[in-house]
Amino acid sequence: MKSDLKLQQDVMAELNWEPSVNAAEIGVEVKDGIVTLSGHIDSYAEKWHAEKATERVTGVKAITVDIEVKLPSDNIRTDVDIARSAENVLQWLVLPKNAIKVRVEKGWVTLSGAVDWQFQRHIAYGAVRYLMGVRGVSNQIAINRKLSSKTVQSDIESALMRTAKSDAEKITVEINGNDIILRGNVHSVSERELAKHAAWATQGVHHVVDHLKVI
Repeated sequence: MKSDLKLQQDVMAELNWEPSVNAAEIGVEVKDGIVTLSGHIDSYAEKWHAEKATERVTGVKAITVDIEVKLPSDNIRTDVDIARSAENVLQWLVLPKNAIKVRVEKGWVTLSGAVDWQFQRHIAYGAVRYLMGVRGVSNQIAINRKLSSKTVQSDIESALMRTAKSDAEKITVEINGNDIILRGNVHSVSERELAKHAAWATQGVHHVVDHLKVI
C-alpha cells in the first residue's frame, strides 16, 4: 500500500502529465488515501479533467474537491448565452428530439429530461461541460426504460469479467427494480469506475448504487 506522501507525489505527477490541466494552480493533500484537490482554475472542463486524472492513480480511495472555477474576464458569458449554446450543441448530438431540457443559473448548467441509455446522458454532459462560461454542470437526466431482461445480472457479471479483470470475482451484482447495486472490494478508483461503467451499459438502468470498497 502506498504511503500518503507517495500517493501525493503520484497524483501531482499525473496532474502534470495531463495536458488539459494547469497543475501549478492545483493543490494536492492526502490523508489515509483520501485525496483533496484545491485551488482556482479557469474552466469547469479543467476541473473535470483534474478529477479524472486523480482517479487514474492507483491507491486513491476517494477524492474531495475544493477547486473554484474563476473564469477569465473574456470567458464570462450571460446565462442566456450559455443556455442558447447548450441547446444548440445538444441538437447536433445523437439524442431523442427534445428529450433534454437546459437550465442555467449563474453559469451553472442543469440538464434534465429522460433518455434510453446511460451513454446518452454521458455525451450530453460531455458536450455541455466544454462550453465557454460554464462554471459547473448538474446532470439530472433520467433513464426512461425499465429493466426487463432476466439475464441482466449474468450479462453485467460477464462484462465485469471482461473489464475489471481479477476484481470481477470479488464484485457482486444485485438488481432492485431499475437499480443495480454493486458490492465487494476493488484495488483502485479506476477499477471501481470500470465496474460502474459495466453496470451503466445495461439498457434501462436508472441508478447504479456503488457499495464497492477500495482496499
